[in-house]
Amino acid sequence: MTEAHLHYELAKHRLDNGLEVVVAPDPDAPGVAVNLWVEVGSADERPGKTGFAHLFEHLMFQGSGQVASGEHMATVETLGGTVNATTSSDRTNYFETVPRGALDLAMWLEADRFASLAITGENFETQRQVVKEEKRQRYDNQPYGDLLELLIAQHFQPEHPYGHLTIGSMRDLDDASLEDVASFFEAWYPASNLRLVLCGPVTADEGISLTETYFGSLPAVPKPQRASFEAPLARPELIETVTRAVPHSLTYLSWGVPDAADPVQPALHLALSVLADGNSSRLHRALVRNGDIANEVHSALLPHRSSTSVATILGRPSDGVGTDALSGRILDELARFIDEGPTEEEVARAAAQYERDWLWDLATTSGRADAINDAWLVHGDPARINTHLAEVLSVTPDDVRGAARTWLSPTAAHQLHYLAENAR
Repeated sequence: MTEAHLHYELAKHRLDNGLEVVVAPDPDAPGVAVNLWVEVGSADERPGKTGFAHLFEHLMFQGSGQVASGEHMATVETLGGTVNATTSSDRTNYFETVPRGALDLAMWLEADRFASLAITGENFETQRQVVKEEKRQRYDNQPYGDLLELLIAQHFQPEHPYGHLTIGSMRDLDDASLEDVASFFEAWYPASNLRLVLCGPVTADEGISLTETYFGSLPAVPKPQRASFEAPLARPELIETVTRAVPHSLTYLSWGVPDAADPVQPALHLALSVLADGNSSRLHRALVRNGDIANEVHSALLPHRSSTSVATILGRPSDGVGTDALSGRILDELARFIDEGPTEEEVARAAAQYERDWLWDLATTSGRADAINDAWLVHGDPARINTHLAEVLSVTPDDVRGAARTWLSPTAAHQLHYLAENAR
């Protein structure tokens, strides 16, 4: 096992306009990660105006004052770099990794689009159609495409900030006006709402100086304030059944659990891992390898920064086994797990898997920069990247059992039975 406490050097600086930067020098890395997080996600959208946060993931590549449409991405890739963006409920991130010699250019490109994004009627309409087509391909016309939406609906009312998908609704995208979109950018994209991480062969002084040079001229605008997030109202529909034209039936068990920064999160993560992560997990051994009840079982955590997160266990029943029977067996095994608790060996295995995955993520400058920004957003402290692993490795079997007993009670499980039309 590696040393639990890591020792990444982090230099933090705040510009007069409110933009904050962290530089994580790594002189031996082959490229520099430029990782910008905007503190806005789909949870910040207003009812009737969904999909805007994700729409900007597209619009930000459509040109700015000194960069033609599509040239940002093309320029970075021509220089041997990689570039992309993603959106979640809680943030939008723009990231690229470039050779050291292209760092100045990458910073200039980023600053130019934040200063002078081309929000034109033509760009907006083009990207609105692109996003609508993405929604058709990924959700509306895709097997299991509504699974996440159904899962969310079991935990959040539609009007709750976490009650809709990041992609938004077709109606809201159709109804959006250019003024709506421009207002969204003006409200959420000031320098004070940006967090930049530079990771790679760049010193702290160089990184901070470059940030001042390229981003210092952005106007100083007060940081936008997130609306308050109430706990979601309890949903009485603990069991829902739908039938779809899909290859296999699934059962989806889920629980509302604390927000992403809550101290119980590491124990919850290990509990789910002991139960259903890999061929050595309890549910795999009991239901897939030995019991022939299921073809596969998996677990996951859907973290939310400002309210209830969602823990899930998914199972695909074997031929001839109903989802009701599989759900019952999973809950029986879960009850036994809570009653007996995990063994030392099970927790050690889960912790070792977590340690491997975490260190793998940190092995590249792009992955490390993303993890720094995530720790910064969730915990308010980018240095949590150095102590997070120690927190996970200090979790005991009693901690795991306690977390499961409190948050994964079989009687509190929401069940989603997703039935294939022609299931045997």
